Amino acid sequence: MNILETIVAKKQVEVQQAKQRISIEQLQQQPFFSATTYSLKQNLSQQNSTGIIAEFKRRSPSKGFIHQYANVITVTQAYAQYAAGISVLTDTEFFGGSFQDFAQARIQPVPILRKDFMIDAYQLYEAKAIGADVVLLIAACLSPKQVQQLAVEAKQLGLEVLLEIHDETELQHICDEVDMVGVNNRNLKTFEVNIETSLRLIEQIPPTKVPVTESGISAVETILQLKKAGFKGFLMGENFMKHEQPNLAFQQFVQQLKQASCD
Repeated sequence: MNILETIVAKKQVEVQQAKQRISIEQLQQQPFFSATTYSLKQNLSQQNSTGIIAEFKRRSPSKGFIHQYANVITVTQAYAQYAAGISVLTDTEFFGGSFQDFAQARIQPVPILRKDFMIDAYQLYEAKAIGADVVLLIAACLSPKQVQQLAVEAKQLGLEVLLEIHDETELQHICDEVDMVGVNNRNLKTFEVNIETSLRLIEQIPPTKVPVTESGISAVETILQLKKAGFKGFLMGENFMKHEQPNLAFQQFVQQLKQASCD
């Protein structure tokens, strides 16, 4: 099995265990379940937005721990000042994330994406219960029918949907209920990164969907190039999290981006 297949197999076990611990009815009783959500789609569409979806990520399957003991509140507080939204990993085994990390990030008044491998509608109820505004659906581990079914249910719960694709074959996963389409420059099966993936696929993303580019973005020049190509959102995490103080790394990057945008 490749790494994606391994993660999905583990996720199937985790979801079944979670269903035994807490029912959907119990999730619906959580305070955040009825909370008003923030719109990432709207933020990305604003002309003065940085477009950055800043990610809090402790580790990755390919590189191990990036910043194991980073302080969620300190980092996401800095993110919230200039980011269009925040992404928080909730997968524990492969990415070192947790619902606790998400809860600490949730105090920020910005759209927050639950970043995980969503394979079951139960996870949408979990997302809503912990205060997520947006969920990620990954085309590489879902059929087009599954994407549509999950997207429909997500919308019924008041969640926005970011669909992640990484090649032309996954364009067929795009459906009406998807709000944003993210092109992952990292192949989830090989973990190779290539920005050309985004530049190639942007022309084939329907104009009704907000285009987002993900992974491998570390330079201001790259964002300007991708923005010129038509992208509105830029999901970045490792670039900030690899620093001793991710909050300062993020602030410095935004300053450089603003300066370059004015030049």
